[in-house]
Amino acid sequence: MFKTLEANGQMTQKDLIRETILPSRTVRYALNRLKEEKILMERFYFLDSRQSLYEIKRQVSNAIVV
Repeated sequence: MFKTLEANGQMTQKDLIRETILPSRTVRYALNRLKEEKILMERFYFLDSRQSLYEIKRQVSNAIVV
């Protein structure tokens, strides 16, 4: 999940499910874990207010690369 978001940038939960071919429950669990660890940013998705956009925080992404 982390690598997919890191490679593709902002994605919705549906996009992540489609891209990773993982069950929706697994994707929700992974997103919740990343949010708990403060690795993930959740933003409002203006095109569809029922969904959110997820992306990896920049500081975390840079710290992992180093």
